[in-house]
Amino acid sequence: MKATALFALVSAVQAHYTFPALVANGAVTNKWEYVRKTTNYQSNGPVTDVSSEQFRCYQLAPGNEGAKTMTVAAGSTVGFTADSSVSHPGTLQFYMAKAPAGQTADSWDGSGAVWFKIFSQGPNIAPSGLTWPSEGAQQVTTTIPACIPAGDYLLRVEHIALHGASSPGGAQSYISCAQLTVTGGGTKTPTNLVAFPGAYKATDPGLLINIYYPVPTSYTAPGPEVFTC
Repeated sequence: MKATALFALVSAVQAHYTFPALVANGAVTNKWEYVRKTTNYQSNGPVTDVSSEQFRCYQLAPGNEGAKTMTVAAGSTVGFTADSSVSHPGTLQFYMAKAPAGQTADSWDGSGAVWFKIFSQGPNIAPSGLTWPSEGAQQVTTTIPACIPAGDYLLRVEHIALHGASSPGGAQSYISCAQLTVTGGGTKTPTNLVAFPGAYKATDPGLLINIYYPVPTSYTAPGPEVFTC
């Protein structure tokens, strides 16, 4: 392989990232301890097909991949580490899904219209261009809604890199799912439930966009509205 081609390959891999470790209860856990190991755990590459089963949790294999389940309180801060950092511009979103009766976070595959969005962070928009708060982050976090019922949940992080999103399929999604047991909470049933795959289309305006020129004056993230208490 020519040196220039090798350099390009190495640079591309270094520019990608994973979300390998859960941040919860004020601490960073070990990689893949509470997060299901993803297909890109070595390559760091993205998911680009929103209709793929990989778009749910990007799992290397079915099942829990040996991940344990972390107990956290409703209303607490949770998140993921970004390895080595979020190195592309794009939107950051978090979803949760409650395991159905008879299943637990470590036995359930997250299928069906069960996911509700709990966080969405788009760009800061200015005439000179867009800036993305998550770009360069080594951790990304959100808050578990205080009103959701106690129980077992999957927590899904998604960072959609948009530097190449000017054609369909150009958006790059970096995804992981962690396993949680939520304590406390309330009785409010989440709304705006969606399925992965199925929630997005490659032509959604939040996925098919040139973020550089002409400079966008607005941005609409893909998926449902954020569920709030």
